[in-house]
Amino acid sequence: MASLKVSVVGADQEIWSGTASLVIARTVEGEIGILPGHEPMLAILAEGEVRVTADNGQKIVATAADGFLSVENNSVTIVAGNASLVK
Repeated sequence: MASLKVSVVGADQEIWSGTASLVIARTVEGEIGILPGHEPMLAILAEGEVRVTADNGQKIVATAADGFLSVENNSVTIVAGNASLVK
């Protein structure tokens, strides 16, 4: 089964990276779900949660604002000026 290579980066550090089966993020145009095979895209993040379902089933939740989301070749990169893990 295909996986997504995901990287969530804040202004000063990498928040989380790994492989995942699903990424959900809020953009200025609404919430988007990304699965393996998603078409390439670039979107501006809206303030809100980024939810990642890792390949091992672990749920990762981070807050993110002031940034962008990029999808290309099963690789998802989220870069935010403000980002942190939700505990």
